[in-house]
Amino acid sequence: MSIVMTGGGTGGHLAIVRAVKEELIDKNIELVYIGSTRGQDKQWFEHDTEFNARYFLKSQGVVNKKGFAKILSLFDVFKSTLQARKLLKSHNAKAVLSVGGFSAAPTAFASLSLGIPLIIHEQNASMGTLNKLLKPYAKEFISSYEDTSKQIPYPINNIYFQTARVRDDIKTIIFLGGSQGAKSINELALSLAPTLKRQGISIVHQAGEKNIQEVQKSYKKLDIDAEVFGFSDKLSEYIAKADFAIARAGASTLWELSANGLPTLYIPYPYAASDHQYYNAKFLVDQNLAWVMRENEINIDKIYNILSSDIKQVSKRLTTNTKNQGAKQISDILYDLC
Repeated sequence: MSIVMTGGGTGGHLAIVRAVKEELIDKNIELVYIGSTRGQDKQWFEHDTEFNARYFLKSQGVVNKKGFAKILSLFDVFKSTLQARKLLKSHNAKAVLSVGGFSAAPTAFASLSLGIPLIIHEQNASMGTLNKLLKPYAKEFISSYEDTSKQIPYPINNIYFQTARVRDDIKTIIFLGGSQGAKSINELALSLAPTLKRQGISIVHQAGEKNIQEVQKSYKKLDIDAEVFGFSDKLSEYIAKADFAIARAGASTLWELSANGLPTLYIPYPYAASDHQYYNAKFLVDQNLAWVMRENEINIDKIYNILSSDIKQVSKRLTTNTKNQGAKQISDILYDLC
């Protein structure tokens, strides 16, 4: 008898899986993860022994594919769905949690074909294609944005609440481009760096695995001692010591920063499906809890104005407005189905 979690591709999806898993590991139930050989799934969970079993199927995205490439992608999903059916049967799955992304498609389809309850979590303010397709068939559909869904706080790792604090002034800025990096954020960080140094502000910079050496050399030329990294399992520690962030607006990043009380300027990835990163950020901006700038609208003077604004009030509102227990509530729904 097991609970199966599926979905991924990007860290935003996978962070949901991890947060819910951590609420279930003390329960007397088998935990199984089914992801994809593509994306970041294996990087996150291949060696995670808190799952009793981990599988990575050959699935890939279908959206935005055309012609023969789309046919091949659909065929991979079909084959992987047959594999997922076998896995769900062999582990006697009682519930499946899908967090979306191309990794989720085979197991989500398999669960519906076998009559196994499917719980969907939608991370973004703009719904993903797969979740939109499967929503009518799900046992539960959970979103922190939609009024029509079961209103559950966004599932966030407890560490971000445990280390939360109200920021009074800016002594350290963290630039977060994701583990793959973001060219625009890297360039912005380097352009701001000399002024930040003169103001005595330290820099922590997630430049992306492929960009670490190049970005480190650029800081060295500027005679600036910045802390540069790519993928890290210490991200919560970096965030906790920062007083302001400039970041992409992936859902998990956005909610983790909010839970920690960290005021943030979001620069959404411009090619995200349905422009969901912009709408994620706008959800907070409309509540005066963050700032947002599109890549083609980055304005250095406006950024300096933001940095000199009253971040304490924003930080305080973030710590009071961001609710905990989302991961526990989802884990309770899953466990009750077993």
